[in-house]
Amino acid sequence: MYKRDKQQPNLWKYITKYKLPLSFYIIIQVFSAFISMLITIIFAEAIEQMSFNNFSNVFTYLGIALFLTIVLRICWWSSNTIYYKYATKIIAELNTDLAKQAFKLKSTIFGEHGTGFFVQRIVSEPENSMNYIEGIVNWVVDTIASLLMVIYISCLNIYVGLAVLLILLVGILIEYKRIKLRHKNRKAVSKSRDDITSLTTEIVKSEKDIKSLGLEDKLGEISSKQYDDYKRKNAKLMITDSHFWSVRNLFVEVGIVLVLFLGVFLYEKSLIALSLFMLVYSWKFSINDIVWGIGYIGNALVDLKVSCNRMFSLFDESQFETEKFGNVELSNIKGKIEFKNVKYVFREYEFKKENEKSSFSKEVKVLTHENEIFNNLSFKIEPNTTVAFVGKSGSGKSTILSLMSKMYEVDGGEVLIDGVNINDLSKTSLRNAISLINQFPYIFDMTIKENLLLAKTDATDKEIIQALKKAALYDFVNNLPKKLDTKIGENGIKLSGGQRQRLAIARALLRNSPIIIFDESTSSLDNFAQNSIKKSIDKMKGESTIIIVAHRLSTIKNADKIFYLDNGKIVASGTFDELYKNNKSFHNMFLAEEI
Repeated sequence: MYKRDKQQPNLWKYITKYKLPLSFYIIIQVFSAFISMLITIIFAEAIEQMSFNNFSNVFTYLGIALFLTIVLRICWWSSNTIYYKYATKIIAELNTDLAKQAFKLKSTIFGEHGTGFFVQRIVSEPENSMNYIEGIVNWVVDTIASLLMVIYISCLNIYVGLAVLLILLVGILIEYKRIKLRHKNRKAVSKSRDDITSLTTEIVKSEKDIKSLGLEDKLGEISSKQYDDYKRKNAKLMITDSHFWSVRNLFVEVGIVLVLFLGVFLYEKSLIALSLFMLVYSWKFSINDIVWGIGYIGNALVDLKVSCNRMFSLFDESQFETEKFGNVELSNIKGKIEFKNVKYVFREYEFKKENEKSSFSKEVKVLTHENEIFNNLSFKIEPNTTVAFVGKSGSGKSTILSLMSKMYEVDGGEVLIDGVNINDLSKTSLRNAISLINQFPYIFDMTIKENLLLAKTDATDKEIIQALKKAALYDFVNNLPKKLDTKIGENGIKLSGGQRQRLAIARALLRNSPIIIFDESTSSLDNFAQNSIKKSIDKMKGESTIIIVAHRLSTIKNADKIFYLDNGKIVASGTFDELYKNNKSFHNMFLAEEI
């Protein structure tokens, strides 16, 4: 199990925030268990009085039992109301804090794990944890009440009490053995569920691509293998539990019958009263419930530990590195950018357990591959100029943009904005300085206007319309029945690829950042839309530092400077005309595009 800093959150901190109402919930649960136990004793006494024909006493006992039953139902209603009210609050707070922590993680972390890895930890595990806690509280209270009943029976007759105690001890020993095996199996099932969630999410998001490429059978085969793996691991978990439960239940149930034999024998010898025999008879299933309850508590504690470790591992810096920022605030960024002797190495990792024999062992990152992308890369971009990076796939164009926006961190050298190392800049200064428009932007399941307001919450309709016009999307939006209030579905599924990209461009333009980065952001646009975006970019010249990574060289003809990359090195730079005239590779690349 990993070690956490004392300042890092744990589940107890969230629970103690509501300790008064949750304490009241536990008190009601204890009181309810006591009443339930009392009702059982009262019914046994009522039967005893019937055997003596004392019917007035019988009616009195039944009246008390009726009253206590009503009180028990009221307690049940009250405790559940309290629990669900505050459990939902704790779950929501956990979801929020875990999501916020995920935002703090380095971008490279998300590339090392699938979507399901984070979805399960942020969304599912908080709810699972609170469900386990509810079960633990309920079963602990019920089990303690049942054990008190064993003590009560033992006080009435030591032989019956010892027989019941022996059954409980053996049943608990079997449960202890089962719980030790469950932890390892539970972790394997959770890991397999993460993989399934990730794959399912990707399939849903890429449904059109799957159909258009005829990948249904192939992905169906991959899905089948992952689901089979999950079913196999889950079956192992459940079958192992089932084996132990079967042995336990057989022993306990046979033991219960033998206790009844003992009760009949003692009653025949007049060594116990009829009320005690009836108490043991009516309570015979509770003996099994005690063992079951102790087993459930063990299950829930194991599962709770796994859930908490999975949730709060996101706060473990040794596993999930967070982004680091400085304290320098730049209020008036001009947009000058410089790479000074930058080195960057791409690394791939696998996650392995420190100790494969221990089910509680922490997972650690193990380096499996590294590839040097840049070594001693240097260049300058002047404020309010339009600069482009071009080159073959894999030459490092997009990596430069990720280093420039601090999505990746350099392994050597410096990236400077207005002469300040970006590692020294505050998060606010850095994020406000740069707007990055990705090749495949994510559009949220909101209206068009709400998507744009994410970039600038106080934007006026006039500013929104202006941004849409610059992104060549205004005519399309204006012709929609609900215009800006049109809801566009998850990841903008109701929009075409080009429309999603133009909406993302409008969203970025609305921020009015001093540095605007276009990472292949016109790649999904048709020639007309691309030309409109190109004109918009040209209109912005001189207003912001504009950096473009372009797939189509025709989009960067008017750039002030173009850097041509090859194998992680800048091999040429200049205007479009200069490179076309003086660099054969650039010349041939443009001719190939025009063909």
